[in-house]
Amino acid sequence: MSSLHLVVIGGGAAGFFGAITAAENFPDATITILEKSRTVLNKVRISGGGRCNVTHACFDNRQLVKHYPRGEKPLRSLLNQFDATATVRWFEERGVTLKTEADGRMFPSTNTSDTIVDCLLTRARQLGIRIQTSAGVTSLSYSTERNGDTKWNVALNNDETITANRVLIATGGYPQPTSYAWMPEQNEALISPVPSLFTFNVPDSPLLSLAGVSVTDAAVYVVGTKQEQRGPLLLTHWGFSGPVVLRLSAWAARDLATLDYRFTLRINWTPTLNDNQLRNVLQDFRQQNGKRQVSSQNPFGLPSRLWQALITDVEITETQRWADLPAKPLNRLIERLTNSQFQVVGKSTFKDEFVTCGGISFDSLHPQTLESKAQPGLFFAGEVLNVDGITGGFNFQSAWTTGYVAGKNMGVESAVNSR
Repeated sequence: MSSLHLVVIGGGAAGFFGAITAAENFPDATITILEKSRTVLNKVRISGGGRCNVTHACFDNRQLVKHYPRGEKPLRSLLNQFDATATVRWFEERGVTLKTEADGRMFPSTNTSDTIVDCLLTRARQLGIRIQTSAGVTSLSYSTERNGDTKWNVALNNDETITANRVLIATGGYPQPTSYAWMPEQNEALISPVPSLFTFNVPDSPLLSLAGVSVTDAAVYVVGTKQEQRGPLLLTHWGFSGPVVLRLSAWAARDLATLDYRFTLRINWTPTLNDNQLRNVLQDFRQQNGKRQVSSQNPFGLPSRLWQALITDVEITETQRWADLPAKPLNRLIERLTNSQFQVVGKSTFKDEFVTCGGISFDSLHPQTLESKAQPGLFFAGEVLNVDGITGGFNFQSAWTTGYVAGKNMGVESAVNSR
């Protein structure tokens, strides 16, 4: 048996991909995955509503990296080693075909995340990778042997200590800086973690009764900042969600943390029109539909329940006809359509999918290998790094990419004796 022992801390997407890649590149190595939970690949199982959004059908890496609020620049280089095209090919070569949905998200054609989980588990078993669950790491240290070799001592919560030649940390993101304390210090200070990808709680919203109503195109703004996004919006029984809110929460993650998730959210329900264009559209509609009730139809294709709520909010009665609509309520309606404001008080996790903004700085690592500059033989991959994407398969793609790069380099001889 080879004396080379590679340990991967974290049994998620990045950890498994790193371990499998290492095993495929260094077949004589002994490889162990340590997972603190009782089961592995838990996030893979629940993601995408249980379907696993494996990646995104964006095969131009210059475009792909634009979907990452953090980590765009280092990821652009890493994708040259393993990108979305490589991901699709990797799974297809192992019997998993992926399908592309209208919005670009890619799922297994079976429509179940079990397909991805089974693929990764099967490949790990074929390669002889050891999987140890309920194995939380309490400390990680190194020692230098007489011959100059570095040995990593991985202490577990059951008082067991495992010795390794190289270690890959792929634990996922942590919500608190103190959670990183067991890791060796890096050259660059830890980038303080804050949540990303969450929905907005608006307990006093007059629209809470419209839970389930969706708008295909809305513009949303964090008042007092430059943060804004545009896209589909979903009304919920706690406030707002949908792709546009999730994107806003990702790009504005640090701003919103600074605001303690208490801020004014502005929504423009008709973002294709400026105020003058909106007024002209309403005037034309008014002339052509003078005898009709304002409540019965709107010229913007907004959901009828939302339209009803908006006109009620500006005190237009249900029987009010377009021809008889006074100027003041018309002006108020224009204001509501373009400048509805809501007080956000807190956030909610999106579908149990926790994503972190922050983590280990790429500046602490060799950019082409993801090996620590301060601690040779120590590698990082996945969300423990300061990289996060919006929804749509981008976070899994960064996990596959960084896991592959770290795994491919874990057994390279140059990492030995380089301390």
